[in-house]
Amino acid sequence: MSEHAILSLSFILFTGMLCQWVAWRVKYPAIIFLLAAGIMAGPVMQWLNPDQLFGDLLFPFVSLAVAVILFEGSLTLKIQNIPGLERVIRNLITIGAFITWMITALATRTLLDFSWSVSFLFGALMVVTGPTVIMPLLRTVRPKENVASILQWEGIL
Repeated sequence: MSEHAILSLSFILFTGMLCQWVAWRVKYPAIIFLLAAGIMAGPVMQWLNPDQLFGDLLFPFVSLAVAVILFEGSLTLKIQNIPGLERVIRNLITIGAFITWMITALATRTLLDFSWSVSFLFGALMVVTGPTVIMPLLRTVRPKENVASILQWEGIL
């Protein structure tokens, strides 16, 4: 492994740990600091280029990480919390997702003057919430149990 790759991976690991520590100290969700650090290190400062660093392994690594995250998130779901919430969860992941997608696409088209295809793609990306975002937010915000259950199920499904 080249010296550049080792330094880059060390930088990623150190930055991730630092973001987690800062989030813990200020009691904010770590995703806020991780996203900011990733954007700064990548597109803004151009210190890291994932395509160059990981090459053809980037897509398999990301796919494996998503699979592990979804599997772990599914293990934390509690079936006993779902009775009475089925309708809300179903509506949130179908009707709610569709409405959010359309409104975001329309706003992107109107406000940013993107093409319709890019606007719909951006809208679809903004609809997605996963357990890596939802779970830390729930730990920080600590909503009522029903609200937390609904958001956990929505994040996985």
